[in-house]
Order: sequence, then structure tokens, then C-alpha cells
Amino acid sequence: MTGRRRNRSTFLPGLLTRHARTGVLSAGTAVACASLLAGCGVVPGTTGDAGDDPITVMTWAPQDTKATNKPGMPALARAYARWVNANGGINGRKLDVLTCNDHNDSVAAAKCARRAAKENVVAVVGSYSQYADSFFPSLEGAGIPYIGGYGVTNAEFTSPLSYPVNGGQPALLAGLGSALADGCGPVALIRPDTIAGDQLPPLLDSGLKAGGHRPARDQRAAEDATEYDGQAQRALETTTTDPVDRGCVVPALGDRNGTFMDSFRRAREDYPDVRTATVLGSVDQTVIDATGGASGPYEGSYITGWYPVESDPRWDAMKRVIKEEAFDDNRIDPADAGVQTTWIAYTVFRKIVESLGDGEVTADTVTEALDDGLRISTGGLTPTLQWRFQDKLASVGFPRLVNANVTLQVVRQGRLVSARKGFVDTTRTLQNADVNY
Repeated sequence: MTGRRRNRSTFLPGLLTRHARTGVLSAGTAVACASLLAGCGVVPGTTGDAGDDPITVMTWAPQDTKATNKPGMPALARAYARWVNANGGINGRKLDVLTCNDHNDSVAAAKCARRAAKENVVAVVGSYSQYADSFFPSLEGAGIPYIGGYGVTNAEFTSPLSYPVNGGQPALLAGLGSALADGCGPVALIRPDTIAGDQLPPLLDSGLKAGGHRPARDQRAAEDATEYDGQAQRALETTTTDPVDRGCVVPALGDRNGTFMDSFRRAREDYPDVRTATVLGSVDQTVIDATGGASGPYEGSYITGWYPVESDPRWDAMKRVIKEEAFDDNRIDPADAGVQTTWIAYTVFRKIVESLGDGEVTADTVTEALDDGLRISTGGLTPTLQWRFQDKLASVGFPRLVNANVTLQVVRQGRLVSARKGFVDTTRTLQNADVNY
């Protein structure tokens, strides 16, 4: 049943199959019920014999912080639940979405996970947190799967209970490096001075190296700074050493990218012209519009993303749900990578539940369906997804990374458009990455 705590082994996690663990626990539960001569009731958040009991999940993300904020993710999750329930639920069962603010803080992230265990949720779906080391122990202890995290931490690609829908920062940075290798001189990467930020340089360098380019200059910056004048000047000094070999500046500061670009725009007037490039999540169409559109600093920039551009018709279903259930909610931007990830994660979760038919829906049965090789189509927004404990990228520390595809986009006349048709697979580039975790 959902929410039961498990004994966690520190020896070879994942080799004990979920079938074995579930069998042992189910047997124990049956004995307990028989000895008490009273049937075991349905735990909230599960669906046992009562087929109309709600299915309870949780979505969390940081909100109202001085650094990264993703309020659109829990907002879309609630809108999705309203839409599903207005259309008969999932297999006739109501979807109950709990949300939690992780405050971009390790203590708050851990509280969200403990609440998920206490509330007996069957999964955490479509969420964002930089503090995987704080929240995964509680989820793993309760056996709760983490479906469709944003992909910002290494643990999301290593935990046996993580089921990512994208390639996270590894795929974005590797893909961007490959795209920049041919057309850039010196490259400067400006990234957060955080544990998550420490993972970025070798990933960008893997793509640059694949294209025969030297590594980028790694520049650390405060995640919550109010200005980046010094970092912008150093980046320009690094990338303009050769006036013939035009350099590239790559800010990867999340919500603080706009702050950096304000400083960069002022500083670049005193230096030769350079190109800019970044990853989706740090920049979207809203940011491009706010920084001047076609006359702004992102014009001509390459941007790697996980999914098709927002104008692609494959997003029409998501946009219909937003229009029907959250038309006046300005937290939900269909161009935001977090909103898009949450949509895909809930698409995956719905198909998992549908695959269970009239059977019970618990954290165990959801995880078993995924571990048994369930293949899930997302309508072309990603390749068909299927998770195995050891996938192609296990050798470089990403055993759960099953979708290494990215899209290459470019800002043209102030609009974010596709620079290349279809997806670019970064699997081989990542396999050659010099990543040490």
C-alpha cells in the first residue's frame, strides 16, 4: 500500500526487484489482516476495492524566492486535475493534486517529501527542486516514485525511483556545446556557484570537445545576485581576445539570466561583438520579449531545449487545458519549460494509471508498471519513454537518463524558432563526457 516505509539497504540498491519487495510486504500485510480478523481499509491516495477513491499525487516547486521560481508547475498540476476530473477522472477515479513550495531550500524540500509520505501520495509528478539529497531519502523510504522531475540534479538520473522525462541539464549543455563548436571562438560559461552549477562545465565541454573545440572558461556567479557587472566584464574579456575569432557568452543562471543580460548589455558596448547562447529554462519567449525582442541581446542566439518550440501544434492539447481551466492564471506560461515538463509528466502518469485498468493504484503498482518496461508515448513531445535501471548512460553516472534528445532553437526577428528539424540525440556526446560525481 502507498506510504509504507521500507528498509533501505546500502548494498547494491536496485538489485532486489520490486516484485520481490512487494511480495514480501504483501504477505506480511495479509498475515496482519488475517490475525486481526478485520479487513484492511484502503489507504488514502490509493484505490483498492473502492474504485471511486481519489488518486493522490503531489507536485512541488520553488515559489516567492530571491532565486529560481517555478510557480507555473504546481499551478498547471492543479489545472490538469480540474480538467481530468471534469472529464470523468482517470479510469473513473478522481485525481487529487497536493502542492508544496520547496522555497529553493533544502529544509523545505525535505518537508515537502515528508509530507508526501505522510499524505500517502502514489507519486510526485512534474516537480522542480535543486535539493534532491534532501527529498529523495524520504521518497525512497516510502517507496514513492518521482515522475518527471525538471532534471536539475544528478540524483534525478541515478535514483531507482526517479523516472525523468527529459535529459535535464546534461543533455541541454552537451547539445549546446555541440551546436557552438563550429561557430564560436572562445566560450565563457557563467553559471551558479552551487552544487547543481558545479555539474554544468563538464557537460558543456563534452559538446564542445565533440566538435573539436577547446573547453569553455568557467565563471561562477552568485545565484541570487542583483547585478552581474563584474561577471559580464570578465566574460567579454575572455571571449574577445581575438577580434577575428568571434567568441560566445553562455549564461546559465536560470531566473537570474535576465539580470545578467542587463549587466551584459551595458558592458558589451565597450567590447567587440560576441554571440550569446543558453539553454531553455534560462531563456524563453517571455524573456526574449522583455529584453528587447529583435533588438535585444538574444537576437541570433542558439538555445537548446528538451521539447518542440511553443508554437508547435503538438502543444495544442496543453494549451486547451490551460484555456479551459486556468485562462486567467498568469503563473502558467505555455512557453515555460517547467510548465511543459509538468504537462508531459502528468501525461505519463495518466497513461500509467490507465495501464492498470481496474487494479489498485498505489506507489508500488505505479512503480511496478514503470519497472516492467511500460512504453509511453507523449504525442511526439518526446521520444517514446521507457525506463530501465541501467540505461545507455549508466557508464557516465546517469543510469536513469533515458531521453537524451534535445531541440536546437534560435532567436530570429525576436521569435524563438526551430533551428534544426526534429531532435538531436546527445547520447554519444554524453558517453564521452568527463563527468566525475
